[in-house]
Amino acid sequence: MIKKIKYFIILLILLSAFLFLTISSYANTISKDLSNNFFRLHILANSDSNEDQNLKLKVRDNIIEYMNTISYEGLSKEEAIHLTYQHLNEFQKIAEETIYNEGYNYPVTLEVGNFYFPTKIYGNISLPAGYYDALKIQIGEAQGQNWWCSLFPPLCFVDISSGVIDEETEQELKDNLTEEEFSIITNNTDTVKFKFKLIEVFSE
Repeated sequence: MIKKIKYFIILLILLSAFLFLTISSYANTISKDLSNNFFRLHILANSDSNEDQNLKLKVRDNIIEYMNTISYEGLSKEEAIHLTYQHLNEFQKIAEETIYNEGYNYPVTLEVGNFYFPTKIYGNISLPAGYYDALKIQIGEAQGQNWWCSLFPPLCFVDISSGVIDEETEQELKDNLTEEEFSIITNNTDTVKFKFKLIEVFSE
């Protein structure tokens, strides 16, 4: 009887370990694939004052407007990053001029790199926490609430007020993500929510 109990405990431990490794592998794979398929824009305000937050949004609008003029149809993530590097000085100038024209003298730093993001919701799109390639713009002390969007796929160029993606952007997401990944960031069923939470837990 004691031997049977021991065998049962060992089997239970092995099954639990297998289940843990399977879930971990799934979550890490999805998290990595999502990270590899997005290039984000991240803007940090000087502080949480209304003035600094409004200034951040003005910088955002002008950066997005300029990015929209240099982007082109069929742009890949690698091309979006390359385009950003090519025009980094222009982005810097736009941010600095926006700040100056609004009556502030905050310094601005721009950096393209791989950064950690907490879970973010943009309209009907939710991206789990994890490390993503991004253009980070820091205004002044960069101690205020931040704002993000995706330069690729181009979520920045949809209706910012509602965040609802149009058919063209939705199709671009489908073209660059697997069916599973697209479902996870756009679907709100209980099953998908559970998978999303698993990805959050294991990515952290």
